[in-house]
Amino acid sequence: MNAADVMTRSVITIDPDCSVAEAAKRMIDTRISGMPVVDAQGNMVGLISESDLLHRTEMGTERRQRRSWWLALIAGPTNVADDYVKSHGHKVSDVMTESVVTVGPDISLDEIVRTLERRHIKRLPVLDNGKLVGIVTRANLLHVLASAADVQAPSADDRTLRERVLDALAAERWASRAPENVVVKDGIVHLWGSVSSESQHHAMRIAAESVPGVKGVVDHMAVVNPIADGAVAW
Repeated sequence: MNAADVMTRSVITIDPDCSVAEAAKRMIDTRISGMPVVDAQGNMVGLISESDLLHRTEMGTERRQRRSWWLALIAGPTNVADDYVKSHGHKVSDVMTESVVTVGPDISLDEIVRTLERRHIKRLPVLDNGKLVGIVTRANLLHVLASAADVQAPSADDRTLRERVLDALAAERWASRAPENVVVKDGIVHLWGSVSSESQHHAMRIAAESVPGVKGVVDHMAVVNPIADGAVAW
């Protein structure tokens, strides 16, 4: 299996000119802990996560600039200025992480795991010819394991079926957000993620069942009220 087989294709993104408050609200509303920052030309220019928003002057959690003289000498003015921007910046472009580790769609799951562990990160944006085509998170890997799917390369039929299911769901107006992940093994479709209503829950299952070639659907979806519950880390 590779990144294209497990990645979430419908990626929630944000514009670099959006406000920090908008970014925080989008993460809460969509139950995610981070998202790629994409400009008007479709280029990924960074990534913003909860950790970028922890030290904010609005909350009184900005980093205190009381450093011993020798530590200040080592850190230099640049680090202090960076802390100030993170805590006082108004736009996503001010606080986002610009240096982002990315992968291509053909990278193996083994390399994905090693990269996540080595870099101590939770998610890897997937770029194809410089354009964002998906994202692989630790949760995506757990979906494969929990679906009891063989981590060997899936058949061409399973890969085609996965794309058909994703396309079918993306074409429906009621599916404002596609499942967090779709895993297909031997014609059986596993749906993972959360939705905001039982109607949407049932509709997604029926839409997947209606795709030609699908032998069955295993529904792992949960109905979640985004107002009542906190954000899901991924």
